[in-house]
Amino acid sequence: MASDRKQVFLVGLDEFNLETLNELPQAEECEFRPALTLAEMRDDPDVDIPALVDLAAGRMAEAPGGPAGVASFFDFPGTIIASILASRFGLPGPNLESLLKCEHKYWSRLEQAKVAPDAVPVFRAFDPFDDDAFSRIGLVPPFWIKPVKSFRSYLAYAIHGEREFADIMEKCRAEGPAITDPFLRMMRDYDMPPELSESSSTFIAESSIGGAQCTLEGYSYNGQVVVYGVVDSVRDPDSSSFARYEYPSMLPLEVQHRMMDIARAVIGQFGYDNGPFNAEFFYDQSNDAIWLLEINPRASQSHADLFQKVNGVSHFSTVIDLALGRKPRTLGRDGPWNLAAHFFYRAYEPGRVTYVPSSRALERLQARQPDTRVKIEVNKGDNLGDLRLQDSYSFELANVYVGGRDRMDVLERYDRVLDALQFEIEPPQEAAG
Repeated sequence: MASDRKQVFLVGLDEFNLETLNELPQAEECEFRPALTLAEMRDDPDVDIPALVDLAAGRMAEAPGGPAGVASFFDFPGTIIASILASRFGLPGPNLESLLKCEHKYWSRLEQAKVAPDAVPVFRAFDPFDDDAFSRIGLVPPFWIKPVKSFRSYLAYAIHGEREFADIMEKCRAEGPAITDPFLRMMRDYDMPPELSESSSTFIAESSIGGAQCTLEGYSYNGQVVVYGVVDSVRDPDSSSFARYEYPSMLPLEVQHRMMDIARAVIGQFGYDNGPFNAEFFYDQSNDAIWLLEINPRASQSHADLFQKVNGVSHFSTVIDLALGRKPRTLGRDGPWNLAAHFFYRAYEPGRVTYVPSSRALERLQARQPDTRVKIEVNKGDNLGDLRLQDSYSFELANVYVGGRDRMDVLERYDRVLDALQFEIEPPQEAAG
């Protein structure tokens, strides 16, 4: 009966991730329930954190036997709300300040530089409404900018000159406050340092870093930091958008271990404990240099299917064990595939979606490749320019998860998927006419 099972709540639960959760070994002892649905958490542009916390807390309080754990796979406000709820109910989880040292991009850089200065680029916080911001930043282009709270590369831009900076600031001024205002308001509500929470410098500029990009998936449990997998991030050769994630990483093990040492030092500096994390790095082979991009206080839900295909169980297993206050079990290598990839099928120009793949086409694909998963991200009639939380250079149409014997096999299987992924996008000028 449901009352005999541990009630584990997820902030931002959706059907796609629930399907993955129900395939975990822990599903035999746990019932996974939404503290908040993904729509409740993401569809309101004016995020009211206290209201969402109260809504989630009401659901958790009604759970048979009380809640056993709470977690989130999603960035702001998911991880923030999960931490607040864990504290309210006395459940395991990282404390809010350590989590915010991950999530506030400028605060995070300040802390990273204390223990890993050679892995941190030159960085400056700035006020996007300051007409002299470009000169105050003092970085030689090209450099990158993004809000102090951002995700999925939202409002992240490469800057090549002062005129381009001025043009992009118009967009940042119009759209940036929608995410930075609720985030900083929450920081003030929970008594975070006023020099950060009350600052008008809501964007950060960083000198350009690059190379082979990867993500370390790990956790901290009772002060022990463990990295259990490394995923390569392969960018589209013609843009700054991700083309796919590949697991396991092709980087040399020596490079991976150097990255792990940096991640352990930074996680320790943050005081982040009893929670999952993913740490994004670049390896610049020409200079044998390692650069830390960012640390996120969650397991990446984009990588869950990759671990399931290679390890035989998704790394959501780690998240659930941590939420229950247990040391995560070791992931084996019992999956059906040697390599797995998560592909991003994208459009690079705005327009209106006039056709999406039919359910029959997806069913035929499923029959040919039963282990391939496809998640359509748009609906017929959607205007791509109106989609929220896209990166600054493209629009996600679908996510595709494929396993194979090796990279060539994976790419061939993805090519077969493309035959079924027929989208039609009407250009803006035609739509206007």
